[in-house]
Amino acid sequence: MILKMNNKCNNFYQYMGKFFGSRIVQSEINDRIYDDSYKDWYIYLKNDNAVAFISIHNDTIKNIYSSSHTYLIELLNEVKNTITISPSIVPKIYIDVYKACNLHIDEDIKYKNFVTIRSDNP
Repeated sequence: MILKMNNKCNNFYQYMGKFFGSRIVQSEINDRIYDDSYKDWYIYLKNDNAVAFISIHNDTIKNIYSSSHTYLIELLNEVKNTITISPSIVPKIYIDVYKACNLHIDEDIKYKNFVTIRSDNP
């Protein structure tokens, strides 16, 4: 199940609390996760536990994490059906997922641990 929430929604911290400040997640994606009030969150639940999420602000992905590429593909496709993703700097570890979701990867912008993606039709 995929939920759309923000940090004011009931159960938000029940699902997402474990990710904020998690050194395990931070070391995996080379990014920190913050619960900013301006973000909308798409959360993939499996057995009532968050297993993947994407945070969005103004059609830009701010955070992305998944315990499985399969969950993230489904989640990204859901987001793509909802918004046109503006250029977003995201963890490079999911580059195969971005390609599987037919997102445009900007090859001209080089980062060590990140890539810039957007919907094909900006």
